[in-house]
Amino acid sequence: MPQQVRGVIARAKGAPVEIVPITIPDPGPGEVVVAIAACGVCHTDLTYRDGGINDEFPFLLGHEAAGVVESVGEGVESVAVGDFVVLNWRAVCGQCRACKRGRPQYCFDTFNATQKMTLEDGTELTPALGIGAFADKTLVHAGQCTKVDPSADPAVVGLLGCGVMAGLGAAVNTGNVGRGDSVAVIGCGGVGDAAIVGARLAGANKIIAVDRDNKKLDWARDLGATHTINATEFDVVEAVQDLTGGFGADVVIDAVGRPETWKQAFYARDLAGTVVLVGVPNPDMTLDMPLVDFFSRGGALKSSWYGDCLPERDFPMLVDLYQQGRLPLEKFVTERIALDQVEEAFESMHRGEVLRSVVVL
Repeated sequence: MPQQVRGVIARAKGAPVEIVPITIPDPGPGEVVVAIAACGVCHTDLTYRDGGINDEFPFLLGHEAAGVVESVGEGVESVAVGDFVVLNWRAVCGQCRACKRGRPQYCFDTFNATQKMTLEDGTELTPALGIGAFADKTLVHAGQCTKVDPSADPAVVGLLGCGVMAGLGAAVNTGNVGRGDSVAVIGCGGVGDAAIVGARLAGANKIIAVDRDNKKLDWARDLGATHTINATEFDVVEAVQDLTGGFGADVVIDAVGRPETWKQAFYARDLAGTVVLVGVPNPDMTLDMPLVDFFSRGGALKSSWYGDCLPERDFPMLVDLYQQGRLPLEKFVTERIALDQVEEAFESMHRGEVLRSVVVL
């Protein structure tokens, strides 16, 4: 039978979020109901609330989550009732041209649950990134569930569902950071700091953190940055070059996603170096640069979608590294909050006071 639970929704652009009763249908073919244990408060949720994704209100917010499978629909074999899972927002199809070419991390036809969760009056909800996990329970596609070690802290490992995986994967998967490389990361919020953690995990020799906020630079240093640059005090390109023998970094990761930071990343890399864009630009942003600079500097210019991850490959491995004490994911959890504190968490995020607030249910 359909069940009623609490959920945090955004009814209109910019309006404060609300906790309301929502209805979760029984899972259909290929679908799963997950009892949410914890969900991180990601900037993407704030962007949904403010109408920056689309106008398909009301939104059921939350997507960076972990929980326990409560029920499964027909044909589901990848997970079972009682499994502890981390949710992801890109369930690969296995049939598109990317998947068939052995590149499922680029899947062009990802999917979500078919059925809709609703308000009490039957109004259909749009779940954030196809998940909607600021709720006691949510309905997702089975492919959005990755089974991991059940002894792991859900408030910590749930962060792999979005921001931490995006940043870490930008360094390890997209940027192919290797042993002895020099890496610069521009923007030291949650995604940028995860890129720093990824660079350290991959064996980078020099990791340079760039931001305008000294508090964020302190976070970056705690997570593995070997050098920091305050962009309000130094020319970023010159400072990165000074720290790398005058050459520039092997890999530069732009975790901000603005034309000016991308240009900094482009010119702060070594010849034949790599630029990775993981910060998400606004649709109206443009670049104006000499084409000859692209030719003469060589190298690679990449965008990183969700850290080019494969959840079934990456999530269990990263959880194991965390459990072994080799990956400090717990440092990303600034505070644990209740479901009714999401709006306050958005304000803390806007003020730059937290890496992650995590709703614990």
